Amino acid sequence: MTKLSVNINKIATLRNARGGNVPDLLQVAHDIQNFGAQGITIHPRPDERHIRYQDARDLKSVVYTEFNIEGNPQHNFIDLVLECQPTQVTLVPDAIGAITSNAGWDTVKHQQYLQEVIAEFKRNGIRTSIFVDPIPAMIDGAAQTGTDRIELYTEAFAHQYSLGNHAAIEPYVASAIRANELGLGINAGHDLSLDNIAFFKQNIPGLLEVSIGHALISEALYLGLDNVVNMYLNKLK
Repeated sequence: MTKLSVNINKIATLRNARGGNVPDLLQVAHDIQNFGAQGITIHPRPDERHIRYQDARDLKSVVYTEFNIEGNPQHNFIDLVLECQPTQVTLVPDAIGAITSNAGWDTVKHQQYLQEVIAEFKRNGIRTSIFVDPIPAMIDGAAQTGTDRIELYTEAFAHQYSLGNHAAIEPYVASAIRANELGLGINAGHDLSLDNIAFFKQNIPGLLEVSIGHALISEALYLGLDNVVNMYLNKLK
């Protein structure tokens, strides 16, 4: 079964919009795990507009499944990850001020940099994953960095699938096959939803984990958080 890691950034966004501690991020993380999710994901950004660095520290004692921290490996982020010691760190090349992640790494151009960062995390026993586009050269480049896994950036698939273009899965299938050949674990995320997750899961060989936030939290407004988490789990079987 592919694991579901729930990104709780949007819960922090809602909390921050009003101040105070409603909704309680730590309680939501605890509840999501009790509902059956196998992981919690956060993506702190330098301006702390949703997840704050202190949230990452506080969540360490709350997350009893897998804890995944995503972000651009700048100095403050690296220090935070080494302090929190999550199960996994996912490296994402998002620019400061970006609304959301919008591209994967160029694993050829930035190979040496990624090698150095990944080596530091792995020395500390933290599993590593690199956010990549479904391009063969980027998969090959990722393998040269020493990473444990890749996370396939799925926005293009999700958009095309919503238009009825199921062939949009093809580069992801090819990338997954190549990753399997190279011994890389496969994660995926970005714009995956209840509408497209089953099709994606059924077609990607060796899919270990999906990280879903915006769609899942939005769907939960209508269907309830416990219900939605279990709807994803059923689709990922």
